Amino acid sequence: MPDFSARIIAWQRAHGRHHLPWQRSNDVYLIWLSEIMLQQTQVATVIPYFERFIERFPNVRSLAAAPIETVMQQWAGLGYYSRARNLHRCAQQIVDHQQGEFPQSADALAQLPGIGRSTGAAIAALAFGERAAILEGNVKRVLARHFGVYGYPGSAPVARVLWQCAEALLPTQQIGAYTQGLMDLGATVCTRNRPLCGQCPLAGTCVARREQTIDARPFKQKPVRAATLLVIREASGAVLLEPRRPAGIWGGLLSLPEFDAELTDPALSSAVQDRYGLRITVEDTLREIRHEFTHYVYVMRPRVARVIGAVRSADSSLRVISQSEFETAPLPSPIRRLLRQLSCTQLA
Repeated sequence: MPDFSARIIAWQRAHGRHHLPWQRSNDVYLIWLSEIMLQQTQVATVIPYFERFIERFPNVRSLAAAPIETVMQQWAGLGYYSRARNLHRCAQQIVDHQQGEFPQSADALAQLPGIGRSTGAAIAALAFGERAAILEGNVKRVLARHFGVYGYPGSAPVARVLWQCAEALLPTQQIGAYTQGLMDLGATVCTRNRPLCGQCPLAGTCVARREQTIDARPFKQKPVRAATLLVIREASGAVLLEPRRPAGIWGGLLSLPEFDAELTDPALSSAVQDRYGLRITVEDTLREIRHEFTHYVYVMRPRVARVIGAVRSADSSLRVISQSEFETAPLPSPIRRLLRQLSCTQLA
């Protein structure tokens, strides 16, 4: 469908985004940084973080030389923290093994920490003009609706079909405008909710629009994982937090202790005593919090407990965070919001 790419390119020239801070040049460092930050995060959220980040780390060598704690501090609040750790590892690898120069092919870029197939293709297309297909979240939505692909795009069979579409549609020229146009179209017109079909250059050939199945494509349901998060407080209002494992969600940050979602209050008290050597009393159950990750929904069920004693020395991994540190401690955004709200009520 050669006119598909032509319509995207023409639309991008007239209506796409041209003044984002990472578009000031074709500097691969800026493009790489923006593409990592934009994974699962909207442009409006990314811009201030990006500006602060490049002020602190203006090039790949300054980023590679920085302590990981400084990088995580600059990233705090942007979410999906494994991106920051991989960003730092990637910068160090480029400096140590590539003489500070980014590889120029999508395949080589994809092998670096935190990049992968789609992001590598986006960097190669935008920075070096390589003809490579992307398939980030906004693009999945555009292709699934236009070609009538049904199913959850995180599943292997659906992803395979979408990749086939993405590869087949690549233009022979103006790959940068086409790549940017696809991302812009999904972000600003073919949005998840209330898409602006009247402004879409693909509306005339869109299967989902013709069949009136826009809301069903792509299929949105994700698996759900639930857990109890325990706010263990001291008499002063300080809260006990523990570091997350380096791998996995919120890796390396401080968070509330996590337990099975179905534990009763007595079972929860027993689990805390076994794990931390502390005796507690559970005082309150709060409204659950839902947080979406790339492939699942995390349902947090917070409970508030008070320390009433100890059966042995407290676990050395626990950190005591006072109310005055809630804004500066390296916390995941949902946990910071929860503690901020509690500091005005239960923790006061």
